[in-house]
Amino acid sequence: AEARRFYIDLLGYEVEWEPDEESVYLCSGQDNLALHKGEVSDNEQRLDHMGIIVAKAKDVFTWESFLKEHGVTIAQAARTHRDGATSCYVRDPAGTLVQFIHHPPISPALSRD
Repeated sequence: AEARRFYIDLLGYEVEWEPDEESVYLCSGQDNLALHKGEVSDNEQRLDHMGIIVAKAKDVFTWESFLKEHGVTIAQAARTHRDGATSCYVRDPAGTLVQFIHHPPISPALSRD
């Protein structure tokens, strides 16, 4: 329920399909995400992090401010990297790192102006 609120209410994903009480498939318009209830033991593989591409570098800072205002802990503050990318990291309710990133080779495809 916490992850669902994080991705839908804060990040703006929409429910694409909810086949049962254990699974929900979400879509942002550019990518998709599946959330499944379950326990993860210490010996199972866990996702290191996921990246959400944004159109402009300033969008990273906008997301960082918005999420701070909504009580989300910033794991790594927004900064520009040596390759020209700009990103910040937060943790979702399950503890997964979520990176908001403006990546110059990819991000222009999202820009509408």
